[in-house]
Amino acid sequence: MSVRKLKPITPGQRFRVVNGFDSITTDKPEKSLLAPLKKSGGRNSQGKMTIRHRGGGHKRRYRVIDFKRDKQGVVSTVKSIQYDPNRTAFIALLEYVDGEKRYVIAQNGLEVGQTVSSGETAAPEIGNALPLKSIPLGTIISCIELRPGQGAVMARSAGTFAQLMAKEGKFVTVKLPSGETRLILSECLATIGAVSNSDHQLLVSGKAGRSRWLGRRPRTRPVAMNPVDHPMGGGEGRASGGHPRSKNGIPAKGFRTRSKTKSTNRYILERRKK
Repeated sequence: MSVRKLKPITPGQRFRVVNGFDSITTDKPEKSLLAPLKKSGGRNSQGKMTIRHRGGGHKRRYRVIDFKRDKQGVVSTVKSIQYDPNRTAFIALLEYVDGEKRYVIAQNGLEVGQTVSSGETAAPEIGNALPLKSIPLGTIISCIELRPGQGAVMARSAGTFAQLMAKEGKFVTVKLPSGETRLILSECLATIGAVSNSDHQLLVSGKAGRSRWLGRRPRTRPVAMNPVDHPMGGGEGRASGGHPRSKNGIPAKGFRTRSKTKSTNRYILERRKK
């Protein structure tokens, strides 16, 4: 993992920091695992804009990722580490002994030629997916299920990881990337190791145009709007805008939006840090 700082040949490159892509081994995706990806541009089925600041961007094709790791007990080999335009993490192409190919989220340290497997009998080594009950305490994990068979939903973005803290009965205690500590069923699968591309947070786009390539349209500051357009708009002169809040009036900066009556609250042992 490394980043490169470009020479300021143009104004857009003056502060640009790019990924070194050291661990990427090929730029050609597996055709059998590609799917079309349709863009909505933030519009709903009636053609009305329901999400602002979306649209444009480079055309992409979706890489079908195996989040369930349900081909258990079958050994696979890492054929390549690839870039995925739809996510911050890198992905790994696995080829099983029966010839089937699948994409999975790549972990830090996963290399071409390495053997990877999933299931209770798998060793707790980087890239292997095991039930939480089979993973040793203190292990760094990622791509965690919340319900058995659901597929990985937590700790999937670049550089993220969780830690297995304790086991008790049919539950295990996991400290999540947000700082939250919660109980998860011990039958749920998790992958050993932290997610790849940990240098993603160091990247600097360098110019506004790169945001457009990613499908992000310009955003107007709420304090520059009129009162009819936003709760923070209006006022004489350069008004501060009052308490920070969204266009719908929901307060930002510390306001808790999670329901107090949510049934899964009992599984959260410690809330995430502010």
